[in-house]
Amino acid sequence: MNESLGFAHFIAQADAVGRGVLLLLLGLSVSSWYLIATKGLANLLAGRRAADFLRQFWQAASLQEAKEMLARQRADNAFAEAARLALGAAEEDRGQQGLHKLAAAGGLGEYLTRVLRNGIDQEAARVEHGLTVLASTASAAPFIGLFGTVWGIYHALVQIGMSGQGTLDKVAGPVGEALIMTALGLAVAIPAVLAYNAFNRRNRLWLARLDAFAHDLYALIAVGAQANGPAGEVRQLRAASAR
Repeated sequence: MNESLGFAHFIAQADAVGRGVLLLLLGLSVSSWYLIATKGLANLLAGRRAADFLRQFWQAASLQEAKEMLARQRADNAFAEAARLALGAAEEDRGQQGLHKLAAAGGLGEYLTRVLRNGIDQEAARVEHGLTVLASTASAAPFIGLFGTVWGIYHALVQIGMSGQGTLDKVAGPVGEALIMTALGLAVAIPAVLAYNAFNRRNRLWLARLDAFAHDLYALIAVGAQANGPAGEVRQLRAASAR
């Protein structure tokens, strides 16, 4: 009889509650691994696209050339989108000819600050998508597995009590099977914890780089507008590129 004990035997003997816990853990595991795969690939592609864009951007001779480059290609990363927003805001401000709308109140500097900050906030919301699922899986899966273990032990002890065979060899097998639920909960939670920490660190670094690039854009456009000439733009671009 003991030779038939194992995970399959536990599943066969589990009631609706036990099987529900198993399905819940399975759903959390599938969701977390899906997010790990998709976000990992998306972050890798975004990093490569951003590196290509920044290399082309800092090689431009002027802001006008950078704007033409943006017009030829799609803004497929956060840095290109920030540059598009900033250059578009500068162009819109020049086109107002003194008739500013409420969004542009305070001058070009304030308008650029609001546009870039809004772009960074939108990117922060985008990169945090899915992290709630990973965090919830990492924190809840061990307790869900523990609940399944407690319920499994209770179910096993009830069955043993009804059979009237309370010896150690009759108790150890079902109790050991019930501990599988705790192991499954940990197996679901550990990858989610590691992935959450890795993505969280990547997001902090990514947003810090984006914030630094936004400061460079602000200096290029706001200071370049005061310099009022292509030569000033070239000097600003080269100075930023040297950093």
